[in-house]
Amino acid sequence: MNEKTILITGSTDGIGRQAALEFAATGATVIIHGRDVHRGTNVAEEIRKATGNIRVDLLIADFSLLENVRRLAQDVKDRYRRLDVLVNNAGVFMNDRRMTADGFEMTFAVNYLAPFLLTNLLLDLLKTSAPSRIVNVSSMVHTRGTLDFGNLQGERHFGGYNAYALSKLANILFTFELSDMLEGSGVTCNCLHPGVIGTKLLRAAFNMGGASTADGAETILHLATGPDVEGITGKYFQDNRVTQSAPATLDRALRKELWKLSVKLAGL
Repeated sequence: MNEKTILITGSTDGIGRQAALEFAATGATVIIHGRDVHRGTNVAEEIRKATGNIRVDLLIADFSLLENVRRLAQDVKDRYRRLDVLVNNAGVFMNDRRMTADGFEMTFAVNYLAPFLLTNLLLDLLKTSAPSRIVNVSSMVHTRGTLDFGNLQGERHFGGYNAYALSKLANILFTFELSDMLEGSGVTCNCLHPGVIGTKLLRAAFNMGGASTADGAETILHLATGPDVEGITGKYFQDNRVTQSAPATLDRALRKELWKLSVKLAGL
């Protein structure tokens, strides 16, 4: 892993922080991402001290702002000659409908549109670094999601759980469509349910506890570095195993329609 470079978004807390710690312990160059400079700086230093790996870098971007996402992608391309693994982990749960400065509903913007844009902007670097991997953190909650193109932003009605479920369904539709598009490129794209993990997101969403962040990071690490998943793409994993995702995720027409709209919304 000494020659690998890994970017994990939303890695100053929770599952993302744990995954960054474990990636750093392998000797890889780890790019952690957050939106708060002070917190991010402290986390990066804590990981360096805990692992003895000085190649832990911090990049700052607010995923509610697409211009920040574009800047993050450019920073990665300017500073690193390769990117072996991109882990799209950053996410939020909002109990109230809030709009970003770009005019998008916050959950949809941060959980789905930002990683969609970031991944597309980094595809060239991932391709030149092949074999490389894209890992998208979804959730079993996607099975309760409904992709209503007339209510993507909660325009007609909004519920925090419904918005979160929709964003996680969109993550999987994006994963499967991208994996088809990347066929033969040497870049794989998979997604996962990390488990019911005791993070601040879980507490905000459901007011409950869960398993450890180490448990939550396990499938992320497996998909990012496991030799037994090399070449496997377009799959949904849970507990390190391929699992059947919701029937809607297999709808090719739905996947293509979402992709087309996402390109427009992200300004690609």
